[in-house]
Amino acid sequence: MRLLEGQVALVTGASGGIGRGIALRFAEQGASVAVHCRTAVAAAREVASRIEDMGARAVVLEADLRDEEGCHRLVRAAAEWGGGLSPGRLTALVNNAGVQPTRPLPGMTAAEWQEVVDTNLSSVFACTQAAAEVMGPGGSVTHIASIEASHPAPEHAHYSASKAAVVMHARAAALEYGPHGIRVNTVSPGLIDREGLARDWPEGVERWTRTAPLARLGRPEDVADACVFLASPLASWITGHDLVVDGGVSARPTW
Repeated sequence: MRLLEGQVALVTGASGGIGRGIALRFAEQGASVAVHCRTAVAAAREVASRIEDMGARAVVLEADLRDEEGCHRLVRAAAEWGGGLSPGRLTALVNNAGVQPTRPLPGMTAAEWQEVVDTNLSSVFACTQAAAEVMGPGGSVTHIASIEASHPAPEHAHYSASKAAVVMHARAAALEYGPHGIRVNTVSPGLIDREGLARDWPEGVERWTRTAPLARLGRPEDVADACVFLASPLASWITGHDLVVDGGVSARPTW
């Protein structure tokens, strides 16, 4: 029995990187997956095609999550699709979509701050609210946060603040949606590898692998496995929790 057999999941920002890994892993574990993208439609269709090649069901849904109504429309569309077999059904939401620009805090504009907050935090609020309206007991919501929620990095003030708020949103939502049988958790990744990262940021990759107890970068599949666990029956008594997936970096002393 696969861990997510019979589930219908919506993964935001699923056209590449971590979101792609989550969507594929959910499908491997038996879920039907609504693959969300904002503009990368071709990449999202490629993810959906790979899911269908596994024998699972997928649909591509486009939405701008900076718009509250866009979030609600997306969730409604995913529920109405219902895995292609059960219209009105949505059992899992993974709020993965986000941006990570760099900008020194001195000189950062309010518009630059707001862009990150709207994408990384306000979308989580709106999508979670919409999902909770259509999920029944047993539903799960997982936000992708970051270890930067508690370990800020230079030029990431807007990103770190948004991710810290995402962690607290999950705890608050777990408290309020728990009586409805809906669980809400976060996964906080460390540095996740991507194509070209070692070329673009060699000193950072070297510093990370030297510091991490497990001595490697993370992979999208590492984050995806954590999300599968939290959406599965194995986590049926876990809510309001932040699951750190960072190869042990957070355990390293900072003094």
